[in-house]
Parts: sequence; structure tokens; C-alpha cells
Amino acid sequence: MLKRHLLALAVMSSLGLVQAAQASDVVDDRWYVAPFGTFVQPGGDRNSDNGWGGGMAFGKMIDEHFNVEVKGFYQGLDGANNNGNWDMTGGTADVQYFITRGMISPYTVLGLGAMNSSHNGGSGVGFIGEAGAGLTFEVSDNFLIRSDVRYRYNQNFNANLQPGTNEFHDMVINLGFVIPFGPKPTAAVAEPTPMPEPTPVAVADCSTLDGDNDGVNDCNDQCPTTLAGAQVSVVGCWIVDVKFDNDKAIIKPEYFGNLDNVAKRIQEHPEMAIEIQGHTSKTGGFKHNMALSERRALAVKKYLVDGTHSPNLTTRGYGWTQPIDTNDTEAGRANNRRVQLQVDGQPQQPLNQ
Repeated sequence: MLKRHLLALAVMSSLGLVQAAQASDVVDDRWYVAPFGTFVQPGGDRNSDNGWGGGMAFGKMIDEHFNVEVKGFYQGLDGANNNGNWDMTGGTADVQYFITRGMISPYTVLGLGAMNSSHNGGSGVGFIGEAGAGLTFEVSDNFLIRSDVRYRYNQNFNANLQPGTNEFHDMVINLGFVIPFGPKPTAAVAEPTPMPEPTPVAVADCSTLDGDNDGVNDCNDQCPTTLAGAQVSVVGCWIVDVKFDNDKAIIKPEYFGNLDNVAKRIQEHPEMAIEIQGHTSKTGGFKHNMALSERRALAVKKYLVDGTHSPNLTTRGYGWTQPIDTNDTEAGRANNRRVQLQVDGQPQQPLNQ
């Protein structure tokens, strides 16, 4: 029964060793020593009781999955039925396959070597093969507890130490610890990739730009949507040089030429939304001046469209709320009695010239 269980364990261990190893970012490839103690459960063919022993291994971690090591050991068995004791001294070269590595690391192992057996006054050197499974427990980077269970096959050839057979089958349980040499390799901490410096965006000098082609640079232009070619003030706003007498909304003939030029520009750009704004000086009541400013705006619109339908041309009266000059002198009040244009709904505060 023991022989069948041990053979099954050997087959499973062998299959584990042929699994493909996976690459690891960090390889722990340190050398180590591993002292251990051993409990031996012999098969019935030795005709002996359980025994104990110990040994020392010297090995190296190859990569994430594999260790290789050589070990030497001594084990003793008490004879049963007055059969005499067994003294066994030997060594093996082992390959261990670690399924995973971590705090707890399971592995399988295969070992081949030789063993000298002394029994009933005779001795002989024979072949041994071991297969098994175990695990390590990492206490610290430089100290691990290790234990494994192995099936061991021993062929003593023609030594004839035990009447009737030169083949023996044992179960071996090892318990010990592993001491790696040197610090445990760690993954290098990648330096953060510096962010590239943003490419400076060239900003055009507004003093060299004129977006609406009205002759006033964009730094000074308070009305950036004025039609090109229109008469504008020093701040780029479209002006209509129409002044009104006090409390009047009648366009005087002297302003017809300017209005004809404005009408031509509007006809060239029927898509433009334009508000005709009427203004007054600060004389009389507020409501009266609001109505007066609206009549002035309507008078200019009537002249500009000359009876044609123009849905993009609207009027609005502002009364005295947006003066461009003082209301304390007659000259200032005359400048405030005016009409001006606002294009595309952009707020404008034009100055009359």
C-alpha cells in the first residue's frame, strides 16, 4: 500500500516539474544554505522501524519557478524483528519547481543521487531517486521555513544487504529552514516620466491685427464686427453723422450724403443684423426723451430702407442714458442728440467725429 501511494506522489511531482515557467519582472537568484531534519518511514522490504536523520543543502534560486541544489544527509533506522539497524549516508542533486512564489510558496521536487547503506555488518553504495512536494513559508527576506514529503527509490544493485531484494521504497519527511545570502532583489521604482513642456503658442500682437478691416487695430477696436469700409470712430465703431435739433426727429438735408453711404453698405451686406440707436441730450423728462430717441432712430431707418423691407434692421431708443459728451453745455448736448449703429448685437460706445 505504501509503495502505491509513494509512486502516485512521484508521478504528480514529475508532472508539476514540466509546467512552463512564467517570466517575472524581478528574479530572486540568490544562493542559500538549507539545514534540515528528516523523519523516515521505510517500506516493508527493509524490515525496520521508523528512523530519523538530518542533513544540509546548498542551492541557488534560478528564476521565478526553479531552484537547484545539492544536499547531503545521514539517516538511521532501528531494525525490526532482530533484523539489525540501518545507517544510510548519501546525497542528491535536486530540482525544485515553485508553482508560485510569495509568503507561502508550494513546490514540487525531483532528486537523483547515491546512498551508502550499512546493515548487519555489510555495506553497499546504491542509486536513489526522490520525488515529492512541499512548501516554504517566508518569515523574512533572509529566513524561510521549509518542509516537504518525498518518495524515495533505492536500488542497491548486488550489495545483498537484505535477503531477497536490493530495491527499497521509503517515505521521507524533511523539515528545516532556508537562509539566502544577500539582500532580496526588489523591483526598481520607475521614475515618473516628466510631462513634456507645453509648446509655447505664439500669440499675435493685437496691434498688428484688424479683424473687421475697418482701419482700427484689434487692441483699440471696441466694435470688432463693423463692416469694412464703413465710417468709424477712433475706437472702431460705425458712426452716422446725423445730428438733430433740440426736441426734433427730422433729418436735415446736410446729412443725406452720409446716410446714402450707409444705405449702400447695408445693401451690400443684407445678412448683417444692425440696430439703429437713437439718443437725446438730457433736457426735458425721461419718458419724453425715450420716445424722442425712438422717433429719431425710426426716421433714420425709414431713410435707409426707403420703403423696402429690411428684417435685419431694427430700431431702439436710449434717451439720455448713453451720452458721449457733457450735457452741461449746448455744444455737448448737440453731440448727444445723435443716431449710431450697432452691428450683430455687439455693444458699442462709439464716439462721433
